[in-house]
Amino acid sequence: MYHHVKKMMYTVHVGAPDPRFGNMLLEQFGGANGELAAAMQYSIQGFNCEDVARKDLLMDIGTEELSHLEIVGALIRMHLRPMKTERLAAEADPLIAIAGGGGVGLVNSVGDAWTADYLKITGDLAVDLRSNIAAEARAKIVYERLISFTDDQGTKQALQFLMTREITHMRAFTAALESMEKPPFSIGTIAPTPGLVDQYVNASTGEGDEGDADRVGPWNKGSGLHIVGVGGKEGEILNTAPYDPKPGSETTSRVDSTPVGDRKMMQAEKVKKVA
Repeated sequence: MYHHVKKMMYTVHVGAPDPRFGNMLLEQFGGANGELAAAMQYSIQGFNCEDVARKDLLMDIGTEELSHLEIVGALIRMHLRPMKTERLAAEADPLIAIAGGGGVGLVNSVGDAWTADYLKITGDLAVDLRSNIAAEARAKIVYERLISFTDDQGTKQALQFLMTREITHMRAFTAALESMEKPPFSIGTIAPTPGLVDQYVNASTGEGDEGDADRVGPWNKGSGLHIVGVGGKEGEILNTAPYDPKPGSETTSRVDSTPVGDRKMMQAEKVKKVA
């Protein structure tokens, strides 16, 4: 059950309306990294979640994102208000002024309609939590950029509040993921091919016009990874030998989402491992 309280989570004050900035703010209302996308993503993940504890987390944050949507909507409405009566302001975005009456719409900053394609929902709790951490990081960056493009103090303060909550949510999602006690690179229920999973392909070779050259770092020679070539190169090459998938072989968590696939085969593999 949802219950709307006629008091915003954060009280918004705008000194001087700026219709062009109001248009920019629409990115966080109806954009790919906006509050509506976050609210829908976390809530639907919550509807699907079999683990009651982490479902509570998803529903808490999904509902808070709706409160953030209300804050962003209030900011936009205040900044767009001149569009309702002033020709010059209306020219900042005729679509909003004429078709939308100078109000908030489910579009992003260039007028593209909001779409459920923005949502990242897999039904695997660990994967979804990782998506959520990334979503909060992207939203944080968008708020930083918006802050840099306004001089209105009240607007900056409201955006600072919203930006800060993104970090809070990142921390909560990260803690929830870590509490599942699932190895960080253990995804789903089928383990990757041994050996192959440790091979990093040096597929960008030679020297570029601007001094680009092959580099070595922890991303390709460390953390269990090592560099290999591709067919025809000297030294070790990528292992392409066929390897049969082994359902039920990946390290799982007691709170993993219900696996999808051939349950009988997975169970047989588990019995074989125990034997």
